Amino acid sequence: MSIEEEIRKLEEEIKNTPYNKATQKHIAKLKAKLAKLREKAQSSKKGGGGKGYAVKKSGDATVALVGFPSVGKSTLLNKLTNAESETGEYAFTTLTIIPGIMEYKGAKIQILDAPGIIEGASSGKGRGTEVLAAVRSADLILLTVDVFSLEHLPIIEKELYNVGIRLDKKKPDVKIVVKDRGGINVSSTVPLTKLDKETIEAILNEYKIHNADVIIREDISVEEFIDVVAGNRVYIPSLVVVNKVDLIDEEYKKYLEEKLKEYGKDYVFVSGNKEINLDLLKEKIYNKLGFIKIYLKPQGKKPDFDEPLIIRKGATVKDVCEKLHRDFVKNFRYALVWGKSAKHPGQRVGLDHKLEDEDILTIVIKRT
Repeated sequence: MSIEEEIRKLEEEIKNTPYNKATQKHIAKLKAKLAKLREKAQSSKKGGGGKGYAVKKSGDATVALVGFPSVGKSTLLNKLTNAESETGEYAFTTLTIIPGIMEYKGAKIQILDAPGIIEGASSGKGRGTEVLAAVRSADLILLTVDVFSLEHLPIIEKELYNVGIRLDKKKPDVKIVVKDRGGINVSSTVPLTKLDKETIEAILNEYKIHNADVIIREDISVEEFIDVVAGNRVYIPSLVVVNKVDLIDEEYKKYLEEKLKEYGKDYVFVSGNKEINLDLLKEKIYNKLGFIKIYLKPQGKKPDFDEPLIIRKGATVKDVCEKLHRDFVKNFRYALVWGKSAKHPGQRVGLDHKLEDEDILTIVIKRT
């Protein structure tokens, strides 16, 4: 039996098993097996040598356009950036991942135009495994559809889910410490309504973990616990981009808006061809990425308010050092901070200090 057949068999068994207290542990084991099989399937599909599928990250953040073929991703890339992605009125125009840089509010944002994916991409159809693996490193995913293909959205999300991409979610607050002996010890700081100790043990045993301390700080599901045990999930925000809005009337647009509200994700209507709402799309991309501005102040001089450094929210002094020069971390002595993150003006801090929007920063390094 092939891996794909095993996956289908497990999916069918999970679907047909009624969920109740008696079957909870069994279903959890099946879901853990399914997660492992999907990982095995993806690793077996890799290494196909898809030219252009490995893209070096550049700029302040990376954004990936992901969607079915012929929804206008290449046109959007060309209009938003300096890239030249081939366009055409037929499927699979883009055969490699094409990067471009969008400059907005001082930020340089790398945008990737990925080849169109299809249903079954996460199982390798249309070289989908390679495409989806390449977008795992993105900081934001643009779920791209056109006005006539809203039904693609749950399919795209499912394919991303199957390769370990969790959209618009945070990593569950769970700590697992594997030990040599002592069995499985579970403690939680909140009541667990979707998991019990037996289910947790069943999942861990499926991953050949028989001795561990497990600390759970939120009421998570079976799937979320499996994600933590697997340890290779990525958590990426998303934005729905509905292209070709120029082809519909106001009444149909209202119908689509109702559908999108039901879907529950942030969205924007655009037209790449007619350049409608592209500035709004840029603004939404910028806001979703959570950029902040840092003003650098050389020792003994005034801060540079004309050219702020653009970094992501949650960045530390170390992140700034790495961005400025590769030797800054190695030769770092201390930093001085003025602004929201400082307890007092000119606070002396170390590399792990988290910065906030519009902080002023002086970095002091060793003389070499």
